[in-house]
Amino acid sequence: MTTRGAGQPEGGLNAAATRFIERLMAVGIDGLGPFDSARTVAAGALKHARGDDEQALRVLARDHRQLGAVGGFATGLGGFFTMPVSLPANVIEFYLLATRLTAATAAVRGYDVDKPEVRSAVLLTLVGADSDDLLRKAGLKTPGGKLSSLATDRLPASALMVLNKAVAFRLVGRVGQSAFSRLGRAVPVVGGVIGAGVDVYMLSRIGRQAAKEFPPLAPSER
Repeated sequence: MTTRGAGQPEGGLNAAATRFIERLMAVGIDGLGPFDSARTVAAGALKHARGDDEQALRVLARDHRQLGAVGGFATGLGGFFTMPVSLPANVIEFYLLATRLTAATAAVRGYDVDKPEVRSAVLLTLVGADSDDLLRKAGLKTPGGKLSSLATDRLPASALMVLNKAVAFRLVGRVGQSAFSRLGRAVPVVGGVIGAGVDVYMLSRIGRQAAKEFPPLAPSER
């Protein structure tokens, strides 16, 4: 991998991937405007669940599925005529929700989502089975295959930057695949139902994966 010189501009896909991953972390984890941060929604879920971590995770998953269903339906409602605009918007919205759901799950389980290592582990959760491949390419290993091992390590900033960018490229590459998987949106109304169903299903999968990758931390580890 070639290292960029100081001040050298990034171009094309490289710049797009960098902006995309920065947006996921800045908005999906830290929140912006009406989009609450992962810490805020985690605290709200714990309060609703009266401190029960597992119930709080169910609340988080339910709330994000509902948001995903609304967003998926709304952006698919117009069908073919609005697809060029609505599909990219929905993909970005989906990944923001997925990022926040994953980060909030980590926060409920006792992880500090302000730590760079935890944030990278959150991003890796979004790529599912591809996470092992990306870790291997970045020269990193996680004992037992758990991303929580990455989240509790102290890693060089350069290694995390390489890892985050690799995740960004993988996610940006999936945007096109998402377009083909949602061609049913070309039909008004039916497209909305399909969009809602796809987003709910994928958020459910990511929520389960996040709960698996971030097991509860012992009080001494928090």
